[in-house]
Amino acid sequence: MTQIIQLCRERGCCPVVEIGDNYVKIGEKDNLCTLKKQEWNTLVDKIKSDF
Repeated sequence: MTQIIQLCRERGCCPVVEIGDNYVKIGEKDNLCTLKKQEWNTLVDKIKSDF
């Protein structure tokens, strides 16, 4: 199941996060970053360790 999260209230003007079973996509239409599940988990862990 894919979940899409809008990062602001106005559709189309802000990046989105798309979470799939084995990937996470972050960005906008022509500017996307796709991470594998483990890469995403590593990013989250690093962010949490800095706070």
